[in-house]
Amino acid sequence: MIPVGIRYILAASVLFSIMAVQVKSLSGIPVHEIVFFRSLVSGIICLASLLRLGVRPWGNRKRLLLLRGLFGTGALLGFFHTLQVAPLATAVTIQYLSPVFTALFAALLLKERLHPMQVACFALAMLGVVVIKGFDPRVSLEVVFWGVFSAACSGMAYTLVRKLRESDRALVVVFYFPLVTVPLVGPYTAMHWKAPSLDEWGMLLGVGVVVTFAQICLTKAFQTEKAATVSIFRYLGTVYAMFFGWVLFDEAIPLMSLVGIILIVAGVLLSTRFRYT
Repeated sequence: MIPVGIRYILAASVLFSIMAVQVKSLSGIPVHEIVFFRSLVSGIICLASLLRLGVRPWGNRKRLLLLRGLFGTGALLGFFHTLQVAPLATAVTIQYLSPVFTALFAALLLKERLHPMQVACFALAMLGVVVIKGFDPRVSLEVVFWGVFSAACSGMAYTLVRKLRESDRALVVVFYFPLVTVPLVGPYTAMHWKAPSLDEWGMLLGVGVVVTFAQICLTKAFQTEKAATVSIFRYLGTVYAMFFGWVLFDEAIPLMSLVGIILIVAGVLLSTRFRYT
């Protein structure tokens, strides 16, 4: 029988891939509008859960919580933009660079030890980005910038989550993401509103619901299984992205792009193994 933690991470990978497909399918809707509705739905679900549990939603270390929300907003804007303009597998794989930045920021801010071999693995992962950029004409310098920007913001957000783990409950930390994103992106969305069709409304709401359950599954996976094991299965998302990109968007993966994707995944996975050993 498959262990519970592995089942959770498999479910999370599928759900995150579905979310990526939804965002890419919403190419006619501006990124800021998708981010707004994704955050609004997630915020409502989180707030309802906090109130049901009788937990104060405002937390303790508010400055760090706000920073976590701010970097989370940057990560989401960059990732969704990359999803809309780049091949699905490429966008998803570049986002998987976030553990590289998490390790670097944790070493700088949390004084966590950085294994020398991790640095070599980080270089391998970044080489993968260079290979993808150099051999796939669909991947512009702008795509690489926003993809790496998103991964860096995610890395900082995860580092802040680690710093907050002793002072604030996980659900409060998650709630601050939409708490910052909605008022930050909302006014711009209102001024540059594009009315979605009925189908697009359903997909916009679906993005928020799907990603909320994906995050729950991911959290459960890390709670019930070894982090190193979870990290390995998490990268199945790249395989799902390749499959969905090929079937739904007719996106072929050139050989050298595939090499770049393998380099990124290998570099991040190896760095994770060194970290947990």
